[in-house]
Amino acid sequence: MAKPLTRAQALQNRAFLKALGRTGNLRLACREVGLKYGTIQHRRRSHPAFALRCEAALASAQARLSRGRRLSPTPPPRGGEGLSLRTAGGEPVLVRLASGKLQMRRAQPGRLTRQAEQAFLAALSATCNMSLAAAAAGSCFNAFNRRRKKDAAFAREVRLALSQGYDALEWALIESASPASHEHDDWRHNDPPAMPPMSVSQALQLMSLHQKEARLLGEPDWLKRRRGESREAHSERLAAMAEERERRAREAFEIAEAGRRERGEPAWGPAGEAVRLGLPDLAQVTGWSRASSGSR
Repeated sequence: MAKPLTRAQALQNRAFLKALGRTGNLRLACREVGLKYGTIQHRRRSHPAFALRCEAALASAQARLSRGRRLSPTPPPRGGEGLSLRTAGGEPVLVRLASGKLQMRRAQPGRLTRQAEQAFLAALSATCNMSLAAAAAGSCFNAFNRRRKKDAAFAREVRLALSQGYDALEWALIESASPASHEHDDWRHNDPPAMPPMSVSQALQLMSLHQKEARLLGEPDWLKRRRGESREAHSERLAAMAEERERRAREAFEIAEAGRRERGEPAWGPAGEAVRLGLPDLAQVTGWSRASSGSR
């Protein structure tokens, strides 16, 4: 389990994600917020929630940038590698005929390329959102949906990408639900707003209402009396919960004792010291059987 991020690191991640969603470039976003590229990569490997947000920011930036150049019939190459998401027209492409045979043809302008499919699958594995992934690849959902119905191999990759994106979302939700996730503490680095005018009675009333919760002495919600619940039912519920907690504690203790016995270690008593059963020699115990000569 990775070490939880500090509050300062969480705020750095927020600034980095904002820059990444605007630029769509990891290294450029790192330079804008003053972080090292290796630091961001280490956090992506260690924290699934942050990695998922990075992939989503990249997909969102790609979708926004692709909308800006959709009017161009020949989009510019991506990454300097001469790869584009749409065909310019005239490129040799391999197609499958209705008879099942393969044939080399010249591509029509504006058709999705193999790189567009790869971009769609990569964005889908990061976001588990088919519409967003299609927009990141510079097209609409229907275009990839038609291709999925025609191409069984592409349909398989879409299912695998959806599965990976679902797992990423699940891990991200588990991590973001942790109290150490710093998900909602943006307000703490700001100065509080000015207090509105109120009377002494109003101030005392507010302090009386929130004293226990503000001083961390309030009763947890799961222990409070529910609406419409009688006092007897409330007491019975609390007693049942206490018994269940004791049962689970005994069960955990018995499991630990079984593990100690399996390892050949002495048992531990309630006080934490080693104890012995202290049984006498069972061959010397008498008077337990009715089959002896002196019994009836």
